[in-house]
Amino acid sequence: MADKPTREDRFSFGLWTVGWRANDPFGDATRAALDPAEAVRRLSELGAWGITFHDDDLIPFGSDAAARDGHIGRFKQALEETGLVVPMVTTNLFGHPIFKDGALTSNDRSVRRFALRKVMRNMDLAAELGASTYVLWGGREGSETDAAKDVAAALDRYREGVDTLAQYSIDQGYGLRFAIEPKPNEPRGDILLPTIGHVLSFVSTLEHHELVGVNPEVGHEQMAGLNFVHGIGQALWQGKLFHIDLNGQKGPRYDQDLVFGHGDLLSAFFLVDLLEHGGYDGPRHFDYKPLRTEDTDGVWASAAANMRTYLLLKERAAAFRADPEVQAALEASRVPELSQPTLAPGESVAAFRADRTAFEDFDVEAVARRGYGYVDLAQLALEHLVGARG
Repeated sequence: MADKPTREDRFSFGLWTVGWRANDPFGDATRAALDPAEAVRRLSELGAWGITFHDDDLIPFGSDAAARDGHIGRFKQALEETGLVVPMVTTNLFGHPIFKDGALTSNDRSVRRFALRKVMRNMDLAAELGASTYVLWGGREGSETDAAKDVAAALDRYREGVDTLAQYSIDQGYGLRFAIEPKPNEPRGDILLPTIGHVLSFVSTLEHHELVGVNPEVGHEQMAGLNFVHGIGQALWQGKLFHIDLNGQKGPRYDQDLVFGHGDLLSAFFLVDLLEHGGYDGPRHFDYKPLRTEDTDGVWASAAANMRTYLLLKERAAAFRADPEVQAALEASRVPELSQPTLAPGESVAAFRADRTAFEDFDVEAVARRGYGYVDLAQLALEHLVGARG
């Protein structure tokens, strides 16, 4: 069975996850507030490697300088005591009513200016704590009616905002990379940059595009009915997977933020296989919410469940790849052949057009009758996932 998590696994949690008090639009909180320093200590005991936060998770909005210093000091002391690191920081640009029409894309210019300063202030803290990634989630960047938002102008302002923040990091020597987090809807009716593909396209227009990537979340892509594994594959292919949020989701509905794997388990299996064998070397970050039904003990049980599920899937994925039957099935399905260039090395377009075996003499009917054996391959994956194979 899977080993217990260690720091080498690079598991991290958002302070807003274990610290969620379980309030929702239909009910009040079911748990007491969690002290951030206590979250650091408990996560360390469970084997986590890192902790992340929004500015308002650590420092309540509107705190004066003395209160701010006190919150930061207690948090830093807990980090020093435990050895937990802060790999990523982000800013809450969605909670306060000031952001009801967005932050970087608000129609109100003064709100946009306030939002930029709020982010910059927290970037200073991120650099002080040694974070290397800064996540930007535009949860309020959108609208409920198409009459209210000039999308082209909003994207101009979005680009201006990200360019400004990237330049600030450069000027300050912070060395931060930025990761934009897509989501299709909720809390806004429709959110700008709703999917991985939208973000990748937007990033290509930025002045400092090399510093900006994507922070995809399992549930967010699945809310849009998309294949999360394919999206991660493209982000990796483009060298833009700067961070990732892991959780569980049951189809295209509201954002559930379940424990990782407690949704589409087969997709989670292929995701872990991709992350472990596809070149991703960043944090395995859990952005989930403990069920509203749970007490404090249940919060920590759910945090442990995220890590254990990942390790179990990692173990199953390794067994899948090492299975000789799987290797044979991959060959039969011609999966390795996809890595071969379609044109031969040095083959010109003229030489390709002169190759009669590629078209004129190609036996279309014979190849059309040939199966790919994907059902056998998929069944082997399922059997490894459920532990029916070694």
